[in-house]
Amino acid sequence: MKFLLALAWKNLSRHRKRTIITAIAIATGIAMYIWVDSMLLGLEKESERNLVWYETASAKIMEKDFWKNIDYLPLKNSFIPEKDLIGAVEDSGFTWTPRISFLVEMYDSEGSLPVKMIGIDPKRDESVFRLKETLSRGKYLEKGKDEVLIGKNLARDLHVDVGDVVIVKTRSRLGAFQTMDLLVTGIMDCPNPQINNGVAFIPIDVANRALRMEGRVTEMALHFPEWKSPEKKVAELQRKLSGMQGTESPGGKNLVVESWRELGKDYVAIAEGKRGATKIILFLIFIIAAVGISNTMLMALYERMGEIGMMRAMGMNDREVKLSFLLEAGGIGFIGSLIGIALGAVLSFYMVNYGIDFTGMIGDMDVGYRTSGLMRGAWDLKVFVVAFVFGIVASMLVALVPTSRALKMEITECLRSEL
Repeated sequence: MKFLLALAWKNLSRHRKRTIITAIAIATGIAMYIWVDSMLLGLEKESERNLVWYETASAKIMEKDFWKNIDYLPLKNSFIPEKDLIGAVEDSGFTWTPRISFLVEMYDSEGSLPVKMIGIDPKRDESVFRLKETLSRGKYLEKGKDEVLIGKNLARDLHVDVGDVVIVKTRSRLGAFQTMDLLVTGIMDCPNPQINNGVAFIPIDVANRALRMEGRVTEMALHFPEWKSPEKKVAELQRKLSGMQGTESPGGKNLVVESWRELGKDYVAIAEGKRGATKIILFLIFIIAAVGISNTMLMALYERMGEIGMMRAMGMNDREVKLSFLLEAGGIGFIGSLIGIALGAVLSFYMVNYGIDFTGMIGDMDVGYRTSGLMRGAWDLKVFVVAFVFGIVASMLVALVPTSRALKMEITECLRSEL
């Protein structure tokens, strides 16, 4: 075995140019695989963060009928956050903020657009969401003032800027038409395109007064550190609410707790579909890498038929000949895999820390992810291990084909081949 290892190493250095070319082919395929996986995984993780930080929070408490009709945001299905409810939420380790979500028609001098408007507590909201960090122009909301905060794309579509006044038309909780004149106090540039495109925010006390809510809210948005696996915490809080007296709203409907996975189920469904497509993309890159490795290894080994014949003529048995070539192929795979994961790590490092800005390419186009044009990567150490093992194993498996074929040939026939 020691002799075969020494022979394989000597062949690697003796055929240096061929070793380098083959290793580069392996490294290119592996680096490409690692880079694409990092980019797609980064898109998925950043979308989840942007969904939770700007749109859904970790979870929300709502009336059951409000949740059933969430697309219409019915204000009649609202509730008062009473002390026992707040106590149960805080005892479960959640921070919370009240919100009033409703649909409006927002007018400018040229027309109107349908918009989702949310009444927020400017101070409490910061403990759950990160909207204030997205402010690009103007200032944040102040309690009690008839002000509105809107996304940059919505501002562009409405032809308004900081300091302009927009007219908002909606219905109150009791069904009466209500009109508000709101001063645009700030423009947001949010990483979540859903917020930029069609959501506006006003102080919750202004919404409460205009909509005749009388202290009611449509939801309590919750935050807790373990948001990535919310099921256990959400189920625990739901059991507490179900066992409480006085957790029914004036409408007589029970409250429900829904996690961000349920609140963002449209995105989750898209993400699951894209995850299947991602696997196909990665599989195709895997195949391309395998073809590159196979092509280079086959060419290298078929050129050495004469060498195989000479080794057999000198007394080496078929098992030793095959093993020597497998070890040599594994050595090339090892070198190529090392270079590939190193290059993949460099590319992934750039993607994770800096990303690639596709804003000019995709603009406002909805690509299904909750991300803007800047796409960042994410680390996945498992992929590095898989890619490294794949490079070595694939090289050795490919070497089996020409070696096995050569061993079936007569020694004289092998020797007649060009060395």
